[in-house]
Amino acid sequence: MRMSTAISAACLSLAMLLAIGAAAKTSGGSKDSATTATTAAANSTQDENLHLEGERRFRSNCGRCHAAPPKFPSRMMATIVRHMRVRANITDDDMRLILRYMTE
Repeated sequence: MRMSTAISAACLSLAMLLAIGAAAKTSGGSKDSATTATTAAANSTQDENLHLEGERRFRSNCGRCHAAPPKFPSRMMATIVRHMRVRANITDDDMRLILRYMTE
């Protein structure tokens, strides 16, 4: 019985420590959530800018001969863009932006 009581007391102590740690973590969470929201907004703006830049580069490099194709799987689109990169003499940076535009 003594061993059972000791194990129960240890489990209870551990549970209390975990609860206190979780409460301390959430009480400081208001600053973290504001920072997270700001970071998410900045990432969204950056993603939108990269998408627009990819579209612009698609139009200037690929749009001379091609209309934007329907959505293909990412792997297939990567192969297509890689092959066209060689034929159209597209830079690596252009290729990455165009691929991002084509797969989003």
